[in-house]
Amino acid sequence: MWYKNILETIGNTPLIQLNKITKHLPCTVLAKVDYFNPGNSIKDRMALKMVEVAEKEGKLKPGGTIIEGTSGNTGMGLALAACVKGYKCIFVTTDKQSKEKADILKAVGAEVIVCPTNVAPEDPNSYYSVAKRLAKEVPHSFHCNQYDNLANRLAHYESTGPEIWEQTEGKITHFVCTAGTGGTITGTAQYLKEKNPHIKIWAIDVYGSLLTNYFKTGKIDMGFVHPYISEGFGEDFVPLNYDMSVIDHFEQVTDRDGAIMARRIAKEEGMFCGYSAGSCLQGLMQLKDSLKEDDLVVCVFHDHGSRYVGKIYNDQWMMERGFLDVKTFKDLVAGRGTQKLITLNSNQTVEEAIALMKKYDIENIPVFNVNENIGAISEGGLFDKILNDASIKQQAIESIMEKPYPEVAFETPVERLSQFITKENGAVLSKDESGNYHIVTKYDIIQGLVK
Repeated sequence: MWYKNILETIGNTPLIQLNKITKHLPCTVLAKVDYFNPGNSIKDRMALKMVEVAEKEGKLKPGGTIIEGTSGNTGMGLALAACVKGYKCIFVTTDKQSKEKADILKAVGAEVIVCPTNVAPEDPNSYYSVAKRLAKEVPHSFHCNQYDNLANRLAHYESTGPEIWEQTEGKITHFVCTAGTGGTITGTAQYLKEKNPHIKIWAIDVYGSLLTNYFKTGKIDMGFVHPYISEGFGEDFVPLNYDMSVIDHFEQVTDRDGAIMARRIAKEEGMFCGYSAGSCLQGLMQLKDSLKEDDLVVCVFHDHGSRYVGKIYNDQWMMERGFLDVKTFKDLVAGRGTQKLITLNSNQTVEEAIALMKKYDIENIPVFNVNENIGAISEGGLFDKILNDASIKQQAIESIMEKPYPEVAFETPVERLSQFITKENGAVLSKDESGNYHIVTKYDIIQGLVK
């Protein structure tokens, strides 16, 4: 058996049990891992459905152009459909989305236009407005409008819901999903509620989105809207795909907690997922007190982590936003108080270097000329040289000094410092905010990692 084209591989994604992160929960938790779709996200389902419905209704004809505002994943699904069916694609996205997403869309032949994030939906520069304008300007084009196109939720009513019902043999008690366009959670919930109205549907939202407050009050209050970093879910308006009557609860998650949980899923469960998967599971963990022993929970893991390697899977990006609690070079030297770095200049003698090592009980001394790092003296290097020629004690250290210690950023994680420590090089240097140098040795790193 073989498939006639890539579109036939969409759907029928696996349901995988989580074991480590959820081990303290009383129930069984399964992940609907939709990065197994060919476009690596759950959006493949609705993208294909929107194209098929548009073709059936005569809105998309041979040689036409698909236009869509997308955070990246819907665009990928549409691009796959366009490749097979012979359409052109123009996608409009925001500058909040990862560079990887835009690059992937370009790789499959799409034109990508990037718009600012922090503008109102009705602003002419918003990606919603730009997509609508292009749909009017580009001949023979079709604006998918995943937010208000009910083919979005229909895709999940016809595929995601039935798959989960069959895979759990009808035993599912809770469906947990991040809420964005509303298509996945609404369409899946509609199907599951028809099968068993007692199934709980929990929507996971992000702080800064208005969806949670709208669910609670039925009112659109822009006072709840503020910029957020999480990608692929949360909204500053209410898409038509929503049917709030099939949703039982909205739970909000912070940008930080969602990002950290995504990294945990990768390390502890072996599933390299995107931002929304982390937020989805984090939301479930916040609701753990509502779960019972016989519950069977299904969480949606929407997309693949490869689209976030420059963000949540990048230590520097995480640290810059205060999301990652890791020890750094700065942390290792913080306990030294006002202790100054012991240094040598190139004109001092080897004997003076030995005296300093004895006085301060240290093994590594950097050599500076004024404020320039030009070399190093180590106990191990001196030992070898003095064994071969005891007379070098009177020589200037310039004649026998080793290569200068490498310099790194003051916020460099401890784990990364280890790559600079070798048999020939026993220390690393860095400047603090005031321009003062500090040293970290192999011993400091070992101590930092075990504390």
